[in-house]
Amino acid sequence: MQVYLVGGAVRDALLGIAVKDRDWVVVGATPQIMLQQGFVQVGKDFPVFLHPKTKQEYALARLERKVGQGYHGFEMHYDSNVTLEDDLIRRDLTINAMAQDETGKIIDPYGGQADLALRKLRHVSDAFAEDPLRVIRVARFAAKLAPFGFHIAAETLDLMRQMTESGELSSLTPERVWQEVMKALVLEQPSVFFSVLNQVGALAVLFPELEALKGVEQPLEHHPEGDVWVHTLMVLDAATLLSSHLDVRFAALVHDLGKGLTPPELWPKHHGHEAAGVPLVKQLCQRYRVPNKMSNLALKVTEFHGVIHQGLNKEGQPHLKPATFLKVLNQCMAFKQPEFFESLLLACEADAKGRLGFENRDYPARKFWLELAHAARQVDNQAILATGVVGAQISVAIEQARLDLIKAFMTLWESPK
Repeated sequence: MQVYLVGGAVRDALLGIAVKDRDWVVVGATPQIMLQQGFVQVGKDFPVFLHPKTKQEYALARLERKVGQGYHGFEMHYDSNVTLEDDLIRRDLTINAMAQDETGKIIDPYGGQADLALRKLRHVSDAFAEDPLRVIRVARFAAKLAPFGFHIAAETLDLMRQMTESGELSSLTPERVWQEVMKALVLEQPSVFFSVLNQVGALAVLFPELEALKGVEQPLEHHPEGDVWVHTLMVLDAATLLSSHLDVRFAALVHDLGKGLTPPELWPKHHGHEAAGVPLVKQLCQRYRVPNKMSNLALKVTEFHGVIHQGLNKEGQPHLKPATFLKVLNQCMAFKQPEFFESLLLACEADAKGRLGFENRDYPARKFWLELAHAARQVDNQAILATGVVGAQISVAIEQARLDLIKAFMTLWESPK
């Protein structure tokens, strides 16, 4: 029985990245031997065991054979005769098909170290094509390792395109796709993930709402970067710089889906794209069972980013009516959920900065809306109750007090500073 550290832990250590998770492969053992040594078996599909003390995962070396469609369409074989090389060749990329023994020696039968040096993401064998999830995983690895200068090998890109064209991506469950999306959104350059999906045709299969943004023109004055698809990727990267919250990043990704519905004869203008985008965002969130907190923010950002931008005019002065400001604050949860409103404003700032030449410009609208909301919260509820109002009159009086506070704030904002 021999134990090897495998996969991402070996790769990341060689790259100088902090190793968070460690996976182990056991060669020359059986399930009975593992159980006798105190390991606890988890999962029914294949033999993975938790170490009795560290709780890290130890998997028996195994072979796989494709027998059906999709992620689960595999027949597995494992016994004490399966070698380490047999196990490693079934993995996705050469840089993930290395192992390390107890002495620290690297076992690298498929050129992983050479590809690390070349900054190349290359599939290990033709078995790569048997698992459609690998198309999405490689896109995520490309995003994760983009800061290190990695690129996908041409032959691997070709294979990913062929896998997409085969139709097998449709066999993936929404949960598995969404897990990869969540892992991509946490990275420094999540736009690379979606860019790779686009390169291999998978964007149209998995995210047709994003695919529809390609080639859609916008006013050059406001969007010198080009079409809505390019803008969307820039907004996602801007959101990544502004916030570590995945809710903000996802909202940035989907905020302009409505522009994909604008008839070409109306381009480059997109009047009403905010409201048009709401059903599309809802549809995408339902398809991937996006958590409510995340989908709620995405829906609000989609619906209100336009009016948030319009809060101040070009001279930096309030541009909407007091009643409109109050309506937006109410509908964007500024009073009930201040943190939610702050997240919404961050996504709107990412939208403003996700444009060529606008990346480092200030976005005074966020400061304005935050201070406006703070001013409108300063309602003296006790004073209102002291007037003798009851029942529904109380909420009416509170709304009027907020409106008066908004008017006063607008006057102060407009006064010389």
